[in-house]
Amino acid sequence: MKKPLLYLPLLFLLSSCIRKVENPTLLPQFPPIFPDYLGVTIPASIAPMDFNLTTDDVELMDVVVAGSKGGELHVQGDFADFDVDDWHQLTEQNRGGDILFTVSVLKNGQWSQYQPFPMHVSPYPLDDFGLTYRRIAPGYEVGGNIGIYQRDLHCFSEFAILQESAVPGQCMNCHTANRGSADQFLLHVRGPKGGTLIQQDGHQTWLNTKTDSTKANFGYSYWHPSGHYLASSINSIHQSFFVGKDRRIEVYDTWSDVLVMDTRTNELILCPLLQTSDWETYSVFSADGKTLYYCTSQPCRLPAEYDKPRYSLCRIDFDEATGTFGTTVDTLLNATALGKSFTYPRPSYDGRWLLYSVTDFGNFPVNHAEADLWLMDLRTGSTRPLSEVNSPDVDSFHNWSTNSHWFVFSSRRGDGIYSQLFLSSLDDQGRATKPFLLPQRNPKKFYHALLDSYNCPDFTKEKVGLDAREAGRNCLSDQRIQVTIR
Repeated sequence: MKKPLLYLPLLFLLSSCIRKVENPTLLPQFPPIFPDYLGVTIPASIAPMDFNLTTDDVELMDVVVAGSKGGELHVQGDFADFDVDDWHQLTEQNRGGDILFTVSVLKNGQWSQYQPFPMHVSPYPLDDFGLTYRRIAPGYEVGGNIGIYQRDLHCFSEFAILQESAVPGQCMNCHTANRGSADQFLLHVRGPKGGTLIQQDGHQTWLNTKTDSTKANFGYSYWHPSGHYLASSINSIHQSFFVGKDRRIEVYDTWSDVLVMDTRTNELILCPLLQTSDWETYSVFSADGKTLYYCTSQPCRLPAEYDKPRYSLCRIDFDEATGTFGTTVDTLLNATALGKSFTYPRPSYDGRWLLYSVTDFGNFPVNHAEADLWLMDLRTGSTRPLSEVNSPDVDSFHNWSTNSHWFVFSSRRGDGIYSQLFLSSLDDQGRATKPFLLPQRNPKKFYHALLDSYNCPDFTKEKVGLDAREAGRNCLSDQRIQVTIR
């Protein structure tokens, strides 16, 4: 009987902290909130969708959240700050339904109440642990303390995988997991001590991927679903800078090829159709591993003809059993005929869709304000822009959740400078939902204080367990396994 006696005063104190919304003036508009979460579709297990008012001239904000299938939350404070467990209980209860937000604000002693707005709770789960991504300052003179991080999507926890402080003077990116598996994970380190780190089942292997017969180390890589192969491009990457405010930088290749490595033998598999005088890049395997998609452009005089390269989207057969390629290249999207550049293909893991970037020219969409996401139905070959997702600024660097019903991408729609992460879902008919900004606790404070851009996001089913100290020691040593050519 002692427990209720202790609990009742505590309950009274907690309830007394909530000010009653009395006689509010009803406003005809939705509340001005950051991020824009009005009408978005979320997975039931996502971290709480905290939000702020865009203005700072109110004394208090009151938020009541009611589920169409039951349940209610009530918070009050400087911003909408939801308890993780309470939030998950409400969203799980309303999976496939809606939750309705009623926002009231106190200003000059008077309450005002905005029109309620909904969020839709998707019937599609998002069971992956979280996202991996690189964080880097959006400048070009210095790299700063860049790093590869991972974020638990079900709460606000972020963990460093590998930071520049562990490998001083090096740059890292192009990390990728095999279909979201943290047991098969790789990343490339560039610089004087550069190399490719492959981690399988907790064991680190450092490779030197350049040979006398190939021009460079691995660039953009992608796992075969079996884990027995890696597709990668080798690129000569350069930067040019513009004078003026409309365009700052163009990143381009002066040559590039595509190859495959057998991860069991560390042997490179070359194909004359993928090492031509044209520029081949952004190679990825299909969901069943029987096709290699890649992008190719005719050479141009760079940087003088910086706006001339346009990349076609192509495919070639691949035989897992023999590690050999087909003899014919199929062009899915012809850049010359269509007058656009098609890059960064990402097939969904269920084999149904292909998500890719479209720009006016070039192969580095993250620096193109016109970059949009397009979706191809691999059953029919039909394709379209994802107009329900795209913005007037950069939308690029996309990847799929392991169940192929969610995708993440980076966008500069916020201010044109910083790339931030957005998520959207896709139904069985290929219809995408309004994207939402990656949730953060007190998001206005977080994003306004953050001086990093996000890029190369990817999903992982589990937390990546990389020993950063071991990786740092191995990276800075000269010990590398030299790949060979089959």
